[in-house]
Amino acid sequence: MSQYAAAGVDIDAATRAVDMMKDAIRRTYTPSVLADVGSFGGLFALENLPDQPVLVASTDGVGTKVKLAAQLGRWHGIGHDIVNHCVNDILVQGARPLFFLDYIATSKLIPEAVAAVVTGIAEACEAVGCALLGGETAEMPGVYAEGAFDVAGTIVGVVGRGALLPRPDQMAVGDVILGLPSSGPHTNGYSLIRRAIADRDLNEQIDGVSLADALLAPHRCYVPHIQKLIDVGISLRGMAHITGGGFVDNIPRVLPAGLAARIERERWQTPVLFEKLVEWSLMSGDEAYRVFNMGIGMVVIVPAEMAQAAVEAVPEAVVIGELFERGGDAPVVLA
Repeated sequence: MSQYAAAGVDIDAATRAVDMMKDAIRRTYTPSVLADVGSFGGLFALENLPDQPVLVASTDGVGTKVKLAAQLGRWHGIGHDIVNHCVNDILVQGARPLFFLDYIATSKLIPEAVAAVVTGIAEACEAVGCALLGGETAEMPGVYAEGAFDVAGTIVGVVGRGALLPRPDQMAVGDVILGLPSSGPHTNGYSLIRRAIADRDLNEQIDGVSLADALLAPHRCYVPHIQKLIDVGISLRGMAHITGGGFVDNIPRVLPAGLAARIERERWQTPVLFEKLVEWSLMSGDEAYRVFNMGIGMVVIVPAEMAQAAVEAVPEAVVIGELFERGGDAPVVLA
């Protein structure tokens, strides 16, 4: 055994992990990618850009959902989680993804686990035409607790200056708020979720699937839904990705100072999973809408006269509220 391996770092394991994921990574490459797997830096040619291009970048992680994945030995979906979360974050500003970078850190590198995560990352990138341009796998015994595993990612996208969102100057009283359904808790609230399910059977059936499957369902990507709205000429005035902070903290990020959002909670059927999580965690209903997405992963603000056409274009969309003059009210009112 080498001295480095004796200290807890296995270079050979890292090499095996890279070999296992190369093909999946290469499938994400577009003609703009100018360097192969293993280069010191990823190279991406800026071509076919919109007028007055603006680069949009975001970094995020999957939080403690990764601990549940590690507990169950189910890594593949975590890769989809991190990409789709980041894609949605720049989507709300009108950007299309160009390339993605991943970072995986662990106490002890298990090549099969790392390869499963990165394969999931590559699949999610490929689905939206995003190149997986590079990444890092770090084995850090002594920094991470034994068995710990963390995943983070950075995305860079582009949008023409004239297409930037949100457009608070165009928002008006009566604008409609559409909700797009989530696939579950996505990547938020898992510290509370893990505590709430600590003594529960993960094979318990929740609305036709096991509790484990429901909780590890990958974060949904909303690019196809938004593209359908654009294709039929819907004027998008703003979007909010319902992540950490739920409705209460995320919707105000796209509103002008004079307007507030009224969310009608009875407009959609709360998925059974969220009802159970609220019950098991003993939280109040109002707190739940600040912790979880409660079945709505993205909200889209459109003119009232376009609401019907929007729902026809995306039948999954639900009208869940509207904008009103703020006055002295909070920026989001849960009705």
